[in-house]
Amino acid sequence: MVSERWRVFLDTSVLIAGLASRTGASAAIRDLGESEELRIVLSRQVLIKTDRVLLRKFPNLIERYRLFIKNVCPELADDAPRSAVQAAEAVIEADDAPILAAAQQARVDYLVTLNTKHFLIPKVRAFYASPIVTPGEFLAAFRAFWERAQ
Repeated sequence: MVSERWRVFLDTSVLIAGLASRTGASAAIRDLGESEELRIVLSRQVLIKTDRVLLRKFPNLIERYRLFIKNVCPELADDAPRSAVQAAEAVIEADDAPILAAAQQARVDYLVTLNTKHFLIPKVRAFYASPIVTPGEFLAAFRAFWERAQ
């Protein structure tokens, strides 16, 4: 295990992709969280949205999701104050603003998302202090860090 665990905020898309597949970058991040190599950070909005999407589109994954939450015991980011959400709304879609604001307030090492359309654009990256990356980009950074630590 790396001596200091990175705190990694996962958005709904990564959480669902990690649950839906046993392979791929999102699944690898899930596995790193389960093995305590990472500290998974989620917001209430991510938990609620994930639950809704799974119930509607992937009810067969509900049990796996609840087991993941139980096993990983993710850190729960506080809800961002309305002023922080409003500031985030200036750079991202209103539905995504509470997630961006919660991740920023939590001061995580990485925000990992598959929502490239809304999160991985220059104005959002300029607004947000930590790296916003796709699961594949995160794994590349984690691998490089881990290799240097050996």
